[in-house]
Amino acid sequence: MSQPFLITGAAGSMGSIGRLVVEILRQQQLPVRALVHRLDERAKILSNMGAEIVVADLTNGAEVVQALQGCRRMYFGMSVSSSYLQASVIAAAATRQIPDFEVLVNISQMTVSQMSLENMTDSPQQQQHWLGEQVLNWSGVPVVHIRSTVFLEHFFFSAMAAASIAKDGTIALPFGQAKTSPIAAIDVARVVAAILVNPKPHLNKVYELTGARSATVSEITEEYAAALERPIKYIDKPFDRWHDEDLVPLNLPAHVYKHVVTMAKLHAQNRYDRSTSDVLKITGQPSMSIRQYVEAHPEIFS
Repeated sequence: MSQPFLITGAAGSMGSIGRLVVEILRQQQLPVRALVHRLDERAKILSNMGAEIVVADLTNGAEVVQALQGCRRMYFGMSVSSSYLQASVIAAAATRQIPDFEVLVNISQMTVSQMSLENMTDSPQQQQHWLGEQVLNWSGVPVVHIRSTVFLEHFFFSAMAAASIAKDGTIALPFGQAKTSPIAAIDVARVVAAILVNPKPHLNKVYELTGARSATVSEITEEYAAALERPIKYIDKPFDRWHDEDLVPLNLPAHVYKHVVTMAKLHAQNRYDRSTSDVLKITGQPSMSIRQYVEAHPEIFS
């Protein structure tokens, strides 16, 4: 492991798998090359951790090839973007050029497990994750797919939840009584890091990552209440009201907006009622509970 690990999306903000993977690997004194889109304060923080910084655009093949020079293990992920499939194809093509390349750990989505050419969702992002997995499989590159469920850092369970809790002591979402099992980004990052450090047992496998348990939002709300030591009530908000009052004012880019709308509808259809032990199996530690997550982030929920 003398060659650096190439970690993409390393300068992301809260919930960034890439940034957390860099932290975990550097804590183990392992060499890391952090791919960032620009040099800024976030890149400086990564550099202070001891990571080598490389500026590159994941949709620019020449820049990705250059960033990979001397690397044999790579984590690939980027934020929700209409260019996701293009970046996935470039990652596959670039890593194919390395004869002794060892592993590409690809972050995907749990929903992909329920998708096929005949059964897509309405989210262009989820479609691109499904297609990206096909491309990586066809490429012949040693790959591991990490299909995670919705993140606790996603604004359903962080920004939106915190805002409504502060406003009137509620969590207002259009999920009905469907179940879901959101996961903390740190648990996903621990899995990614463990596979990068010891890839051979995991090559060409798919792992599905969920939180500690699958529960209704009413049950999840009880964990928020216990963590914050205050009464909190779940409001099953009609989708149209939630859309107009809570989602539209965020002015999300069209691609992101379509993805969030689809996720909300799939939640209401109980498509996120999944529970696995893959986090425990790979890392030896279970997923963080929602109560533990809320308690760990007073900056969000105070």
